Amino acid sequence: MPLIPEEPQIHESAQGPRATPAAGRTAPTPRPVPGPRTAAAPRPGRPGPGPARPTPSAQRSHTSAGQSVPPRPENRSVPQIQLIPAPVEGALDAAGEAVDLLLDSGRAPGDILVLTTGEQHPWAAHELSFGETAYWAQHDAGDDVFYADAVSAGRATARPVVVVAVNGGSDEDAAQALPLAMSRARSLLIVCGDPQRINAVLGAGV
Repeated sequence: MPLIPEEPQIHESAQGPRATPAAGRTAPTPRPVPGPRTAAAPRPGRPGPGPARPTPSAQRSHTSAGQSVPPRPENRSVPQIQLIPAPVEGALDAAGEAVDLLLDSGRAPGDILVLTTGEQHPWAAHELSFGETAYWAQHDAGDDVFYADAVSAGRATARPVVVVAVNGGSDEDAAQALPLAMSRARSLLIVCGDPQRINAVLGAGV
């Protein structure tokens, strides 16, 4: 593109001095003609390969971007943890209130997974009465809050928010349920139960 405007300008300047001062200024006219032509030809050509050299560096930056993928597991590893103190008999009610607050705050129902360490949630018990196939089909659909017990929680996939109701079961059940719930929570883990028991199970303050 820069060659086209420069050449007609050179021709016009060549024709101008040749027509007006045919005797004395004919010598300077051939000097600027080869000058800008030779200078114009290499200059657009040299900057051409110039940016072509940084392009492989841009490709290298893409490879470096490909190497920057490892920070993803960092986000998956540690979700935020919230503890809602509740007695064993009130853990389900506390979990239900937590779900209501999440939905009111704008969370999508499919973002929430509720796990129980003791008796199953009434919703799970009702849906399981129609068979496990239909029950897990609702889980796979992922468009509503899903309730499961800690025993079968290993089959559940990760969701942004996991709510755990420590509503019974042994300490071993809770010890298995809480780390599993933490691995299933992408951003937030809410634990409803006795704080002393939960801290004892986790071995650290939540």
